[in-house]
Amino acid sequence: MIDFKPFKEFARSTYESYFFAEEDQCCELSFGNMSMWGEQQAAIVHNQFVILSNYSNKYMYHFPLGDGDKKAAIEAIIEDAKERGITCLMTSLTKENAETLETLFPNTFDIRFRRDSFDYVYEIDKLADLKGRKYHRKRNHYNNFCKHMPDFYVEPVSSANIEAAKDFVTQWYADRLAESPENNYHGEQLALQRCYENYEHLGMESLLLYHGGKILAFTMGSRISPNAFDVHFEKARWDVEGAYTAINSEFAKYIRNKYPEVEFLNREEDMGLEGLRKAKESYFPHHMVEKASAILKEQANA
Repeated sequence: MIDFKPFKEFARSTYESYFFAEEDQCCELSFGNMSMWGEQQAAIVHNQFVILSNYSNKYMYHFPLGDGDKKAAIEAIIEDAKERGITCLMTSLTKENAETLETLFPNTFDIRFRRDSFDYVYEIDKLADLKGRKYHRKRNHYNNFCKHMPDFYVEPVSSANIEAAKDFVTQWYADRLAESPENNYHGEQLALQRCYENYEHLGMESLLLYHGGKILAFTMGSRISPNAFDVHFEKARWDVEGAYTAINSEFAKYIRNKYPEVEFLNREEDMGLEGLRKAKESYFPHHMVEKASAILKEQANA
């Protein structure tokens, strides 16, 4: 049985030395997301970083990360699942991971890709500048926002304004629940709370959009690879036209200026929500990170 330890016992630098070795980085496996969602355990197995996650009492492994012996690490995962009496399910496999798994274990796993889980990855310059014919509508939205809010400004989240940021997001959730009581934001709110509590440790960057001393929008993200940032949260007032377009563009500018080496923003998946998919597609992603899950065929057919 693999000797797992709580994920929080591993330094970010240690984890990212394995994660960044992968060709593609999917949003679920960023250090930020691993730290804020669910309960993760981890271990170094055959020089591979292996994670066992627990989301609402559903256990799942992630594809081994790093340059070590992947076949030996996957064999260890199969044996660990058997000894624990749980399903040998691996999630968040990139296309490269899935191909590697099939090569190492032919006809052993049922591998399935889900379009709803694909990550949208954008060129940071495109989101920051909104140049070109494709971004004509977005540029109009942004310019219209600037016309009606000429004195808007942005501030990074700091000890001086973090309480105001929390209050804004709390009110955002309250407003959404008032409109749609059937929605459940508990998990997201818990994840955000963990971010606040471990802000510097997780390497978070956040931005607030103001006008007239009032917050209109909030966003938060963290590094997902040496040249990309992952946007975890984005909240804006629905009654302020262009607020979402503005915070999107301003955050891209902020990250580009602070981290010149960053070329891409990963804005995560659309979860199969039609409105969210339409919104993400309207920004014309540079590429998608295709993701799959894999389960032992003998268990998938049981």
